Amino acid sequence: MSKITFSTLLAISLPMGSALAADFMDHAQVVSAIPIYERFNEPKRDCWLETSTPQASAAQGDRSPAGALIGGIAGGILGNQVGKGSGKDVATALGAITGAIVGDRMQNNPGASQTVERCRVTDNWTQRLTGYSVTYRYNGREFTSVLPNDPGRNLRVNVQVNPH
Repeated sequence: MSKITFSTLLAISLPMGSALAADFMDHAQVVSAIPIYERFNEPKRDCWLETSTPQASAAQGDRSPAGALIGGIAGGILGNQVGKGSGKDVATALGAITGAIVGDRMQNNPGASQTVERCRVTDNWTQRLTGYSVTYRYNGREFTSVLPNDPGRNLRVNVQVNPH
């Protein structure tokens, strides 16, 4: 009975041992290794400072004559106070003109220019190497795989033999 057990164990262990012995390493010739790149967009924000002037709205037809009218009246009154004789008429006219100009500028350009930050987002395309599409020849057949690195001229391959 011990002989039967031993031969049964031997018969069972032989196929398992031969399957493990059929795995081995070999080298295959690399036919091509093409880099694979991934393109991606990392948008970039560009900002700058601009000086904004209120004259832009006045140039678009939003002007008001009230400032010039009030300034002209006030300038005429002040000019009339300054002059004497025939110079009084000239001083009044000059005061009215100057007052109208100053009043118009104050009404239609109410504040000093201000600094404004302007920004825009632009595309920033970049690429990153993600691997290599490698075609290699082993035992007369060609295979293709994606590998993380360029393998060079030869590629180590794991060969496994299985019975049909």
